[in-house]
Amino acid sequence: MRNPVWAIILLSILAAACAKSAKAPRSRGVLFKDDIDFLTKRSKVVVLSDEIGNARVAVNPDLQGRVMTSTAGGPDGPSFGWINRELLASGVNNVHINAFGGEDRFWLGPEGGPFSIFFKKGDPFNLDHWFTPPAVNEGSFDIVSREEDAVRFKKAIRLVNYSDAVFDLVVDREVKLLGGPEVAALGLTVPGGVKMVAFQSDNSVTNTGTDPWTRDTGLLSIWILGMFNPSPATTIVIPFKPGPEAELGPAVNDAYFGKVPAGRLIVKDGVLFFSGDGAFRSKIGLSPKRVKPFAGSYDAAEGVLTLVHLTLPEKAADYVNSMWEVQEDPFAGDVVNSYNDGPASPGAKPLGPFYELESSSPAAALAPGASIRHVHTTMHFQGDEKSLDTIARQALGVGIQEIKEAFHK
Repeated sequence: MRNPVWAIILLSILAAACAKSAKAPRSRGVLFKDDIDFLTKRSKVVVLSDEIGNARVAVNPDLQGRVMTSTAGGPDGPSFGWINRELLASGVNNVHINAFGGEDRFWLGPEGGPFSIFFKKGDPFNLDHWFTPPAVNEGSFDIVSREEDAVRFKKAIRLVNYSDAVFDLVVDREVKLLGGPEVAALGLTVPGGVKMVAFQSDNSVTNTGTDPWTRDTGLLSIWILGMFNPSPATTIVIPFKPGPEAELGPAVNDAYFGKVPAGRLIVKDGVLFFSGDGAFRSKIGLSPKRVKPFAGSYDAAEGVLTLVHLTLPEKAADYVNSMWEVQEDPFAGDVVNSYNDGPASPGAKPLGPFYELESSSPAAALAPGASIRHVHTTMHFQGDEKSLDTIARQALGVGIQEIKEAFHK
């Protein structure tokens, strides 16, 4: 996964972004109701809501059941997800990738290597030959059930990997709005007066074929990615297990697009800070020996603390490796990733800009009929800094002031 995956995104959708269309660029400060209005004019939108109506989540069946955005303040509250309005307005289907945006989208790995599902057998690992599997790039997921606070989807998929192994599978995906008790179950106490929206995607993949999935022919993983609005005041925070590199490996993989400059990545004992300004294209990842169940970010200008929580199966060690090359170890991949968008070359147009918080399941060695499950939870909190400090310390191990001063002393 160290090769420039996002370069192809930029190159492949520039035409769509520049097409004659209703150009309505996405920016910070957009209200939830404005995003809903934009989305409903172009696609189907399911809005989940709590009883009061303040916490709301917009899910789009037409766009692979992805969570497009959310708010903690009702229709007139700020919209937290990044949405690619230019691409959606263009109506163009990009066979490389439809980077529609959204806070939680369903993907499958691996991306590169001998078991890749993004490259055909014998093709070189380069931008021209990289294609997102159509089932997670275009078209809809079928709605199975719908409630006020939850929606469930199903999708049958067939994939062929780089080694010509065939995978027949069914995806079951539920997006559910969470309340205080569910957030407390994750180990978080939320002080009174804090506005909150929390939701989880509960994703399962079942092997519906007649053959087992094995390491010899390749394994799949569930991969959830969330896109958010960047700012110069946004800092990404990821705690990790401290310890000697000889035993646990590097604290962070920062070589995806070339080593991240020191002024954009700060690694301390047990926590790292990564710029989420959307101004410098870079990516980081944490291995299963280092990862903890939380990652997050803080936007000091808007006073928004964002947290992501992921399922971490005990003793899981095999995670698919997505480097664009023939690999020494196809199962030495990362569990948590964060991407900061920016120009791919001097003077080029960025894809968004946006930043991402991502998580992956272990590699799925499944017998026929067996399943793997991966739960990815996203939470946004708004309130005074003292209250947000309490939440940040519980999840990330550091306070708001330290986060604010990481890159802005």
